Amino acid sequence: MKLGYHSITWGGVVGHAQGVTSVKDLYYRANGSMQKALADIAAAGYQGVEMFDGNVADFADRPEELRQLLEDAGLELVSVYTGANFIYADCLPDELWRVERAARLAALFGAERLVVGGGARRAAGVADEDYDRLGRALDRVVDIAENLGLNATYHPHLTTIVESPAELEKIMSKSRISLCPDTAHLAAGGGDPAEVIRRYPDRISHIHLKDFRPDPAAFLPLGQGVIDFPDVLAAIREVDFDGWLIVELDEYAGDPQEAARSSKAYLDDLLAASPSDTLRRTQ
Repeated sequence: MKLGYHSITWGGVVGHAQGVTSVKDLYYRANGSMQKALADIAAAGYQGVEMFDGNVADFADRPEELRQLLEDAGLELVSVYTGANFIYADCLPDELWRVERAARLAALFGAERLVVGGGARRAAGVADEDYDRLGRALDRVVDIAENLGLNATYHPHLTTIVESPAELEKIMSKSRISLCPDTAHLAAGGGDPAEVIRRYPDRISHIHLKDFRPDPAAFLPLGQGVIDFPDVLAAIREVDFDGWLIVELDEYAGDPQEAARSSKAYLDDLLAASPSDTLRRTQ
């Protein structure tokens, strides 16, 4: 397993304002310096980075600049994260156009994965058909990614129609997309992250790690919340996962570089333990 970090923590997640009136331009972005983010992530000892589609799009007309930043930091661009509503027929073509642009940029910079979140909750409530619409849209995302040599993976997320374990089961049965479990979002949605990993061993191709405190609700560096990471790591080993573990800490008010270092030290300690030691910690 290789360890990476998401650049989201440098400036926090925002959306491009132009997307309010133009769906095709509604990118995610971290509102901080990507040069500093990459340098800090590398200094903390990570091997790779995940970036938002909007931050990667900033380099679309000057790709050599991002390549140089990655080379200087000694980091691999592992994955690009994007998202969409996916349930509204009229805007779906423009959303998929943007997803394809994100996938093309990911491929341009040598990423392996396209990570997507989404599935809008309507003001009038969730319709059963929304899961069918989301499932069909996610299958189209898979096609887009595969045509560019990427693996597409779905990230369950708070405020979407895939928060709880039951909602996740619905969408896993309606799409062939791979799964990117996020430990904190799964816990906040009422699930057990380790149980989810054990339930979908053949669907997981990418994993997001962050800790969670329920009251007051907050996302935290690893080891500072309530998530049982020894059990999460035991589950990861049980299903023979050998991909990237990406620490993705959003909505964090502290120092991003220190958070990256703290989580890396915590992960190093867990990974250094033998599988039997990890198992004993969960019992």
